[in-house]
Amino acid sequence: MRILGIDPGLQVCGYAVLNAGDGPEALVEAGVFRTNSGLTIEQKLNQIAGDTRTLIKKFRPEVVAVEQLYSHYAHPRTAILMGHARGVILQKAAEAGVEVRSFSATRIKKSVTGSGRASKEQMQKAVQTVLHLRQMPTPSDVADAMAVALCCANSRFVAIGRRPSRMAH
Repeated sequence: MRILGIDPGLQVCGYAVLNAGDGPEALVEAGVFRTNSGLTIEQKLNQIAGDTRTLIKKFRPEVVAVEQLYSHYAHPRTAILMGHARGVILQKAAEAGVEVRSFSATRIKKSVTGSGRASKEQMQKAVQTVLHLRQMPTPSDVADAMAVALCCANSRFVAIGRRPSRMAH
């Protein structure tokens, strides 16, 4: 199964493509796409839509995995802006007929590290370990996209009665 994990953002979106099957998950490609800071919000959303469409067309995932929205009372504007980017990503997945799976930040962290309260650095190290990467993935947007894809892979195995191939400790 091919999974496209996306960490939505208005300025930077992380993405990771994983192949998940009987063996350990294999990273196909990961990176970020960025919007131009001089663009209006609608132009940024259009750029995110185009980049998402390109990723779906290039990698043909069976599932697009994204983090659910979480709004902290001190930063509601951030959640609203992230919601715009997330909405465009979801729409492009729906347009392509690709299944979408959403996971809470706590579930993603617990799935990858064993703790729902893991720090960004703990997440990066866990992703590095699970995917056998030579270096810790940076920026954190890429590690977050890898983590959401891994969480999706783990949830698929649990749903069919198998344990995930491995979990970082």
